[in-house]
Amino acid sequence: MYYRRLIEDRIALMLKTSGAVLVAGPKFCGKTTTCMLFQKSFVKLNTKQSITMARMDAKGILAGEKPRLIDEWQKAPDIWNQVKDDLDFEYEFGKYILTGSSTPADKTEVHHSGAGRIAPLLMRPMTLWESGESKGTVSLIDLFDGGSNFPWEPNSDFTLDDVAFLICRGGWPIAVLAPREIALEITKNYYNGLFVFEDNENERFRNKRPEVLRMILRSYARNISSEAAVSTIISDIRQSNERTMDVKTYEDYTEALKDLFIIEDMEAWSPNIRSKTSIRSTPTRHFTDTSIACRSLGISPRDLTNDLESFGLFFEDFAVRDLRVYANSLGGSVRHYRDNAGLECDAVIHLEDGRWGGVEIKLGGDKLIEDGAASLKKLQKKIADKSDVNAPSFLLVLTAVGGAYKREDGVFVAPINLLKP
Repeated sequence: MYYRRLIEDRIALMLKTSGAVLVAGPKFCGKTTTCMLFQKSFVKLNTKQSITMARMDAKGILAGEKPRLIDEWQKAPDIWNQVKDDLDFEYEFGKYILTGSSTPADKTEVHHSGAGRIAPLLMRPMTLWESGESKGTVSLIDLFDGGSNFPWEPNSDFTLDDVAFLICRGGWPIAVLAPREIALEITKNYYNGLFVFEDNENERFRNKRPEVLRMILRSYARNISSEAAVSTIISDIRQSNERTMDVKTYEDYTEALKDLFIIEDMEAWSPNIRSKTSIRSTPTRHFTDTSIACRSLGISPRDLTNDLESFGLFFEDFAVRDLRVYANSLGGSVRHYRDNAGLECDAVIHLEDGRWGGVEIKLGGDKLIEDGAASLKKLQKKIADKSDVNAPSFLLVLTAVGGAYKREDGVFVAPINLLKP
């Protein structure tokens, strides 16, 4: 069974406007399955023989009917250079599709950025809309257009227990397709196999100690959805594991985690505020999929529901995953805002045409919703008074549970299981 992915429209567009498309993302998020919909010939670098042959004859691997799909291209990095040279010689739209679940071990082997020839796309795990677990009655693009179709909907059949399960299961297609009673075990097996590098052809990853990668992930998870400084995370690693770690080692290992598309920090949004207010530029710490954070700490759905404060932070990371995919499908991006006056916004969705919307992410309940709405209104006022940035297209409190409605102050409230692009 195949679930339609939002990135399909972007791939189709890029094939019409670029010589090649690179679809990168974490292992088992569905890259190859989705890209197979667009290919007319393909090769998978998934055996030692195919990898050896590709390294010996990277140009030869390009032969085949176009679009030609080359799966896990980074295992023979010269393929990138050969694609670039082929497009220089005879440029046509939609000749190649490359997929990759990590960056090349030796980036010096890639002699060209690919700009103007190879269009990059990042594919993330499945959102609730893609997995069929969101009703899709609240549309982001409708909110950008004024929210005229925004529903009033009680949504009483979706509980915190449901949210906790979805967070721990994650958006991995193999887990989404599985029966609920074994889905969490499948995600656990996925996590346990993330750092098995003994036979990895990539020497850079073979040299990484799995226990150190897991150690860093645990500290990252303990600081999830926060602006924790590198020094704070290193201090947590030292205290929790009773071992030393210097900044160079930490940065080397976190670079590997980013190259494997496991962690994905959120950059700060910096509008031009005409005041002495300092906009903080520290990124918030996020995972590509919150289930990895859960597995790194051995957290179960029951653990989340028993600790609502932690649940809120993990839910924020979970919501950011979906918001990023939805925003990307609209040609937009997601960032966060915080200034030295303590004003913050969990997610600012920014479109290419300059429109933006502010989102506060809360578990739900009158008090948390009221706090989120108040923060959004303060941001709106500060932007109006002290910035040249346009007024927000919408303000939204995105909740884990509860209904969808529009408040008297104009702030929208909606649960994540009603959201779509």
